[in-house]
Amino acid sequence: MALPIPSPLVFTVTTQKPELVTPAKPTPHEIKELSDMDDQKVLRCHLPAIMFYRNSPSLGGKRDPVKVIREALAQTLVFYYPLAGRLKEEGPDGKLIVECAGQGVWFVEADADIRFQDFVEAEALFPPYRFLNQILYDVPGSSEILSAPLLLIQVTRLRCGGFIFAFRCNHTMADGTGVFQFLMALAEMARGANAPFVQPVWQRELLNSRNPPRVTCTHHEYDDNVVNAESNIICAEDKVVFRNFFFGFKELHALRMLFPPHQRMCSTFDLLTACIWKYRIASLQLNPSEEVRLSFSSNARVYFKPPLPIGYYGNAVACPTALSTAGELSLEHALELVRKTKSLVTEEYMRSTIDLVVIKGRPFIKYEQAYFVSDVHKMKFSDVDFGWGNAVFGGPSLVGEMKGSYFVYFKNEMGEDGIVVPICLPPVAMERFILEVESIFKGDDSNN
Repeated sequence: MALPIPSPLVFTVTTQKPELVTPAKPTPHEIKELSDMDDQKVLRCHLPAIMFYRNSPSLGGKRDPVKVIREALAQTLVFYYPLAGRLKEEGPDGKLIVECAGQGVWFVEADADIRFQDFVEAEALFPPYRFLNQILYDVPGSSEILSAPLLLIQVTRLRCGGFIFAFRCNHTMADGTGVFQFLMALAEMARGANAPFVQPVWQRELLNSRNPPRVTCTHHEYDDNVVNAESNIICAEDKVVFRNFFFGFKELHALRMLFPPHQRMCSTFDLLTACIWKYRIASLQLNPSEEVRLSFSSNARVYFKPPLPIGYYGNAVACPTALSTAGELSLEHALELVRKTKSLVTEEYMRSTIDLVVIKGRPFIKYEQAYFVSDVHKMKFSDVDFGWGNAVFGGPSLVGEMKGSYFVYFKNEMGEDGIVVPICLPPVAMERFILEVESIFKGDDSNN
């Protein structure tokens, strides 16, 4: 179901001078190497996330979220002390290392003249956030990769007593699972824990290349010279539009019933990815012979033998890619491709990926040549509880013109669990996409 278009919000945020928060206790001064998986050029960026919190009447306004989270951050950095360090390049090939000397992370205190309910009424809890620069101040130099703080956190108090927690992490240090692990640890410390329930594990050498490195699998995500009509159409548009879609039990059931019985027992990820990919391509009205691509992130921790240690927070994600032509992409074929592509991810696939990265000198993954999906709904960023209860909505913050989608958990006002998916398309294609998807749900309602 398409969610309403957000209304413009105008508000003022007053920020205090950014400060560096350092670990609360002395930590080791040492050099730590990142893995070859971490050291990809495509990861030299920052991962942002946002959580919205209501006021908690039970606290009676006695606790200040800024003070609580600032203190918890210092305590958490004792355990995650590499995140308080600085990235450097080492050697002729520029391999990344972390200089751990307790230099600290950026923390910004802020106040906004707006209520939490204003965001709700404006349908502004979901990405993309046009006001992101207000609730996550881009401290000068903070977007650098080298010799800069690896984390940036802003806590913005709202007029009603609620607050917004906005966060940015250098992607070379952690993937989505690692970021979520850190945020849960931070929340535990904010609620009074003496140590995180899950202890962080470094051991980045586990994801270094083999000796000698050897590519044993096909990795379409790194293909060069790809001609992609889908990408060209979107890039040629002067304007693209974002819409968010909510898929609860009813919507997922309606999608599942579109498939023959032998395919209906697929996972929610497979179902949703296949349907969105198919209807997205159909909305663009491509030539039937045009090649179309789907890439998605796959947490590979469990595919290693033995699995990576619990608490490993480095990058351990594969991005396998499915190929089809627009004309062949029926719903059934899309689902089979998703399932087949997901099954490619094994320990050997990951080892082959790492070796390819080393052999080819850290090539970029060609995200722009595929529809990219990242499923984070099982992480439930809304479960990050600093003592004010769960976030009303939490997840990655998408900005700019992004072709891909995140699957994010959300509980709507009726208490229904579901998944919110942001979609980006040219305006006319978006109209077609909405009509197609809404017709499925209306048809399911009439059948029921």
